[in-house]
Formats: sequence, structure tokens, C-alpha cells
Amino acid sequence: MTEEKTHYTKAELQEFKEIILGKLAESREEYKGLQESLKQSTDNGADAFNFTEMGTEIADKEHTEMMMARIGKFVDSLERALIRVENGTYGRCKVTGKLIPKERLRVVPHTETSLEAKMNPNA
Repeated sequence: MTEEKTHYTKAELQEFKEIILGKLAESREEYKGLQESLKQSTDNGADAFNFTEMGTEIADKEHTEMMMARIGKFVDSLERALIRVENGTYGRCKVTGKLIPKERLRVVPHTETSLEAKMNPNA
């Protein structure tokens, strides 16, 4: 009988750490770009007499702010994943306690649940 693996090796955790750090760098860069875009659109405000332009500008600003919030949440999730890598708990499903498959972690490195747990919330 084969024992079920309960944690990832240091080498495997290092691989995941590199993936997470890469995604963190990309996300922080994207966030910075959105911040700059928002600042520029605020500095170059639409003519108060052109309501169509003003409406479009407001919608663009709201979209940019929504994207920034989304990226901010993603960055937080990635930072929490890094903490789990450091303390050795990374890759373990918080619902089932089983290891999340490497394939899933490579695609969704910030996940805390296995597909099994995600698909069956009552598990």
C-alpha cells in the first residue's frame, strides 16, 4: 500500500515560489500602470461642458478602479500563498487537507482549495 503524500518537497515549494513571485511582479507592474493611467485621466479631465466625454471618462475611471481592486485582491492572495510556501503549508487544501495537484497549483498558484473541494462546497 502506497502512502499518500502529505506535503511538497523543498524543491517543489521553490518551483511554486518562483511561479508566485513571477505573477506578483506582473500584477504589481499592471497595478502601477493602471494607477498611472488613472492619474493621467484625472489630470487631463474632460471639458465640463461636454457631457458625453465626461460620461465616458467616468465609466473608464470606474473600470480602471475596478481592475485595480481586482489586481489588489490577487496580489494579496499571492502574498498569502508565499507565506504558506515559507511555512510549509502551501499546496494543502484547506477543506479536505489533501495535497492540491501540482497542475492546479501551476495554473492557480494562489488557490487554497482542491477542485474536489471547490466543486463540492459541502465536502
